[in-house]
Amino acid sequence: MITMENKTNILMQRYEFGRLLGQGNFAKVYYGRSLATGQSVAIKVIDKEKILKVGLINQTKREISVMGLVKHPNVLQLYEVMATKTKIYFVLEYAKGGELFNKVAKGRLKEDIARKYFQQLITAVDFCHSRGVYHRDLKPENLLLDENGNLKVSDFGLSALAESKRQDGLLHTTCGTPAYVAPEVISRKGYDGAKADIWSCGVILFVLLAGYLPFHDSNLMEMYRKIGKAEYKCPNWFPPEVRKLLSRILDPNPYTRISVAKIMDNPWFRKGMDCTHLRTSVEDKEKVTLNADTLFDPKQSCSGPSTDTKLKVTKPCNFNAFDIISLSTGFDLSGLFVRNDQKEEVQFISKNSAPSIITKIEDIAKCLRLKVMKKEGGVLKLEGLNECRNGTLSIDIEIFEITSSFHLVEVRKSSGDPLDYLKMLKQNLKPALTEIVWAWQGEQQH
Repeated sequence: MITMENKTNILMQRYEFGRLLGQGNFAKVYYGRSLATGQSVAIKVIDKEKILKVGLINQTKREISVMGLVKHPNVLQLYEVMATKTKIYFVLEYAKGGELFNKVAKGRLKEDIARKYFQQLITAVDFCHSRGVYHRDLKPENLLLDENGNLKVSDFGLSALAESKRQDGLLHTTCGTPAYVAPEVISRKGYDGAKADIWSCGVILFVLLAGYLPFHDSNLMEMYRKIGKAEYKCPNWFPPEVRKLLSRILDPNPYTRISVAKIMDNPWFRKGMDCTHLRTSVEDKEKVTLNADTLFDPKQSCSGPSTDTKLKVTKPCNFNAFDIISLSTGFDLSGLFVRNDQKEEVQFISKNSAPSIITKIEDIAKCLRLKVMKKEGGVLKLEGLNECRNGTLSIDIEIFEITSSFHLVEVRKSSGDPLDYLKMLKQNLKPALTEIVWAWQGEQQH
């Protein structure tokens, strides 16, 4: 049996425990060190029993999934997830500089320093949004600094994925920290997660430059009234261009509020900008592939990342959210050897259910006069009725379940002439599949 911590403070023969860095109601964070590499890490220890009692299981699962999706230089990285029967361990990037809040607590920051942090914040938020992730609790306490003073967005416990939207395309969970929350979140009428995050970024910018909150009142309802009307006053040392930018960000109307793209085009924002991190993911040296559901299985103890990448079962199978990382453009290396239009195996992500995907494929096959067969392992086989140059063309289609709302579909040639396959893929299959495709692997999502 795997032990949590032994007498020498060693976790699962992989990490050495150190001093306590901080603690909350349900977790403690310790300094740690990898025994294999000597790398400093932070180890977040979550008590299973406590989160089970207060119903935070789904929130913990979501945090794991989200942190696996957002690999960026200005987002705190999750290296590994491990579990025993009573504890869950997040092995995280160690942010030696602590919370940005501690810097602001000492007084307002100089304009250039505040702008650098704001640039890094917006760049990270833009990347999260491009991956369908909305943080929903942005504040200086959740912004950490590494040893070089670079900002790291952390604590995705209240975050939401694009799949959390209702049919109206909006999020409906009221959450966040009152002083930083957008007016439309308070109104409980549904809100755009991206626009809500932008508002919080505006409050953070104000705090960095002023040293105090734009909306503050001992009476919570009065503070909400001020937020709803964007009733704030800039101190006299704010430059005119900052006042103008803030008026666009702290716009109580989410429909006219400035977008991230427009913020990034703003001349004040771009001054001295390091553009190397724009929409750039970091190299995924140790991809986490642990299924979050197994963390709450009392029969299992889990250690380290799983090495299984090919799933062979008789139904659409659980494809962990972390594996989405490998499907993004940044990690698709096949382009170094084969052009996108020459690949014999392509993958796409769909927001449709597995039955609707299968129905659509069967309809397409009927139109193309292809025979449909079901193979072992839940694989659909499309087969041509006429023999071609190198035998009968045969295409295998396999569906993997990422979440209840996302499926990965893999299309590959199993036999026949490659040119006939590529021609059918380009001219017939891809155009016909458009309405159920959310994103093709290796192709930029717009």
